[in-house]
Amino acid sequence: MTYCVGILVREGLVMLGDTRTNAGLDNIATFRKLTVLERPGERVMMLATAGNLSISQSVMSLLTEGIESEAGTRRTLMDVESMFEAAGLVGEAIRKVYATYGPALQQQSMSFDVTFLIGGQIKGRRLRLFQVYAAGNFIEATQDTPYFQIGEHKYGKPILDRSISYDVELLDALKLALISMDSTLRSNLSVGLPVDVAACRTDELKAAVSYRIEPDEPYFRDLRDRWSQALRQAHLAIPRPPWIA
Repeated sequence: MTYCVGILVREGLVMLGDTRTNAGLDNIATFRKLTVLERPGERVMMLATAGNLSISQSVMSLLTEGIESEAGTRRTLMDVESMFEAAGLVGEAIRKVYATYGPALQQQSMSFDVTFLIGGQIKGRRLRLFQVYAAGNFIEATQDTPYFQIGEHKYGKPILDRSISYDVELLDALKLALISMDSTLRSNLSVGLPVDVAACRTDELKAAVSYRIEPDEPYFRDLRDRWSQALRQAHLAIPRPPWIA
């Protein structure tokens, strides 16, 4: 499985993605699920994927090598003029991959399972975040709902629901995303380290960070320890229920 999260705040955009894939209990591998595409000063985009690895890799190949139009020209994410158009191109690539492999997957009783997060900014346009579904349709993050999760989202969702708003500072959004990842790592063995991290600041049009957290990374290990201690201290500070003598 997978856990990826994208958080859009006033100051910028944060994305995280784990790297574990598995086909059964004893076939586990590491694959990057978070990709950063940029032309500094002109555009920066981040894409995260969840679902069938072969499908997501085929979609990514189309997006980077180009989708051929009826006129015979190829269009990539580096050619689009807006993030709305970028989300639409991701949807188009998903539908093309489905047209190629969907019927064969159905014959094998396998589902066409893929979901994308795509966020970023193009010069002259605003910073945006979208979630694209297996049918190629998509929704956009808003100030009321400024984050999306794909994959094994249930373990990290309560933390984000309680803490994230559009006005949270970018570094705090990153910290909260890491806490939500920690909760998922602790509760689901199908999500695992390393974890890829990316962030960009509004209007800078370049990645502020593109970083891989390895199992021995000092900051993340310290964050996990501090969060565990904080939870223990918090529940001990709450009065006990009065219903048992």
